[in-house]
Amino acid sequence: MDKTLIEILACPICKGELLYDQANQELICKFDRIGFPVVNGIPVMLESRARRLGGDEEG
Repeated sequence: MDKTLIEILACPICKGELLYDQANQELICKFDRIGFPVVNGIPVMLESRARRLGGDEEG
């Protein structure tokens, strides 16, 4: 995923910084502990498509 795109995207919930998790193909918001999927290189920034991170997952 393009680093420039990651730098300009923000969490749609809290407007915070997102981190790219290449292994899971997700953009992670550490504050909300939520992961937004990246499908075919396109981030899906919809809260309804996001998943909550489990307690053992590093966000």
